[in-house]
Amino acid sequence: MTETRVGIVGLGGIAHHHAERLVETDARLVGGMDVAESARERFGDTFDVVTFADAAPLFEQIDAVVVTTPNRFHEEYAVAALEAGLDVLIEKPLAHTVDSAERIAAAAREAPGFLVVGFNNRFAPPVEVLHDRVAAGELGEITHVEANYVRRRGVPGRGSWFTDEAVAGGGALVDLGVHAVDLALHLAGFPAVREVSGVTRSEFGGDEEYAYLEMWGDDDGPEAFDVEDSASAFLRFDGGTTVSLEAAWAVNRPPTQEFFVRGTDGGARFDRATGELTLFDAGTDGGHHLADTEIRTRDGDSHRAEQRAFLEAVRAGEAPERNTVAEGLAVQRVLSAIYESDESGSAVEL
Repeated sequence: MTETRVGIVGLGGIAHHHAERLVETDARLVGGMDVAESARERFGDTFDVVTFADAAPLFEQIDAVVVTTPNRFHEEYAVAALEAGLDVLIEKPLAHTVDSAERIAAAAREAPGFLVVGFNNRFAPPVEVLHDRVAAGELGEITHVEANYVRRRGVPGRGSWFTDEAVAGGGALVDLGVHAVDLALHLAGFPAVREVSGVTRSEFGGDEEYAYLEMWGDDDGPEAFDVEDSASAFLRFDGGTTVSLEAAWAVNRPPTQEFFVRGTDGGARFDRATGELTLFDAGTDGGHHLADTEIRTRDGDSHRAEQRAFLEAVRAGEAPERNTVAEGLAVQRVLSAIYESDESGSAVEL
């Protein structure tokens, strides 16, 4: 079997997360690229690989690339990698705007390689079990998904690219809500979105008196925060299925990462934070009854499973059927519609 050579573009924290898992696979981590010298030095020293200030020489040495740059730069490096004939795994979201996401999708359609979007939660063992149960029709017709990804206090470092709209494309909705939207659409079977209504709020990150226990990175204060810290939305699909969404970095309520799936023949609760999965059923056999079934699965690293699926597709030379660029674009359009609905004060039809 020919060795699969992989590189990483964007050598921040998430790059280290990917690299740690790549070295455990049968692929070879060749090197990485970042415009920041300090990031290159740290990455090269940690993983004993070559690093570059430009992507072109890295692309000449690899078969596939993982793009982990801030969202604004996804398009630049993903398109260049596709045009260089590489297969691409790009961290969520697909881009920082719909226009940029559509240009990436157009490049992927014309490229000899393929692009997949890093929605790793789909590869969590409980999610795979639940998705299979839904696909097998055990829950009947899916009527509603309640998707929550809420922190009580969890604004990233104010002054990091996460809190800069021009670079990230948004705040809590783009960082956390994107996972919730994708997982809800994935479990619902990616039905066609008909209408989106949403509200975004910035109540905490811009507050001088923002109280918190910990923060990712340094805190440069409210002046370095120009994005939303929470979002609420409601989605309607062709066929009548709906999704309700709550996503927040900071809000005055208990944190939750619970997802509830309601179907005509059953339901389910999945807790992303704990991995707990419970199925709900009812029947009349032997008497009227309700049944709650706890599902236990093997522990599994969803990022490692995602990488494994990506590398298998690279070796096979065939684009995988999940985490596709089309699905990533569909999620991006929902995010954009939520922002548009907030600005207009009314629902947005897609």
